[in-house]
Amino acid sequence: MNLWSRIGNREHSRHGPAPVAPVAPVAPVAPTATATPGHPADPFWVRTLGQWNTVCRALFGAMSLGLVVTGRPGGTRYGVLALLGCVVLGYAVLDRWPDNPVLRPHTYLWMLVLGIGGLSYLRSGYAALFIVALPHFWLFGRTPRTSVVYTGLATVSSLTGSWLRQGWSAEFLSETLVSTLVVVAASVLMGLWVHSVVEQSRERAGLIAELERAQLELSEAHQRQGATEERERMAREIHDTLAQGFASIVVLAEAARAGLGTDTERSAQQLRSIESTARENLAEARVLVGSAQPNQVAAGSVARTLRRTLDRFTEDTGLTVDADLADIVCDQPTRIALLRCAQESLANVRKHAAASTVGVVLARQPFGVELEITDDGRGFLVDRSHGFGLDGMRKRLAELGGRLTVTSSVGEGTRVLATIPVDPVDPVDPAESEAAA
Repeated sequence: MNLWSRIGNREHSRHGPAPVAPVAPVAPVAPTATATPGHPADPFWVRTLGQWNTVCRALFGAMSLGLVVTGRPGGTRYGVLALLGCVVLGYAVLDRWPDNPVLRPHTYLWMLVLGIGGLSYLRSGYAALFIVALPHFWLFGRTPRTSVVYTGLATVSSLTGSWLRQGWSAEFLSETLVSTLVVVAASVLMGLWVHSVVEQSRERAGLIAELERAQLELSEAHQRQGATEERERMAREIHDTLAQGFASIVVLAEAARAGLGTDTERSAQQLRSIESTARENLAEARVLVGSAQPNQVAAGSVARTLRRTLDRFTEDTGLTVDADLADIVCDQPTRIALLRCAQESLANVRKHAAASTVGVVLARQPFGVELEITDDGRGFLVDRSHGFGLDGMRKRLAELGGRLTVTSSVGEGTRVLATIPVDPVDPVDPAESEAAA
């Protein structure tokens, strides 16, 4: 990995992408490689900066060769070679070992400032070195303020060296001073502009990263919400199907065991009910584990489905059931919701009400379908009831836009009213509906 990609990696890990190194219009721009720590730098910038390194090495080599071939022997020649060698050596060390503890980037910049001043004092013709060195102040300075300061120091050093050698001559004022100030001004302006562009890009990258994080968090939240809703749905299905069936089996088994010695016919009937309930529970279990269609309800109209449920309830409990069931045509989700509400209400009557008579009314109203279940049992305080069954019925009806109303008081029985809005439909012959089902 070359120097620039390493600088890009280190700078990105500290402050984000390193600023692109600008230079005056007369010199090529040396951008830095921006790479994420632990990942390779952008191949385009690595290739470009490798070419820039080649230009720098070629320029340093050409200066040294020209000085050896054309320079006159003497102290000046050796002084120039010594200064140029120090600059080249510092650059090579920093390029090869950018993390070395001895020669740090700011140390190299001071060497460059002093070297440019010394070379300008000893000989003319080192403007190319100054131009090529301008990107180094931006690359190694790290911040715009530091880069501008070192650029200014290099400018002062170069002009001071040239002034000490040329004095206030026309050549110094018309060529050296003017050209140097123009090049430096253009370099600083371009550097500040490029830095602002990089900062804006960095802010956009930060906003994009923040947006991606927000999208990821939102996706995870949706997944958690979906998992929670699915758990609640499964719990509701288990409570309304398997749990109710098991409770019925327990009650029937206790009753059958108690009547084995006195009423064998009744016990036999109860054992048949246990077998039937167990088979129904097995079918529901297969539905829940995905081996059958979910929310599967026996075919037929709502009235026929509820009638079978009520007949089973009467057979198991011996309670009197008064049913008025209108033959209503509705979709499958509505049929399922009405059946589950009826099953849960009847289960509550069996377990808690101690009732003797149960009334069930299914009717079509202008606003939708209405299912009413009443009993003459002991009743309860609705405000103090927080059972899973009632909450499950409310949620199930709410999914269809419906509502559950529970009215009860101690000693006065209970009334459960489930309403589900449905779209108006054309009159359908119930016989045709059942045949189609």
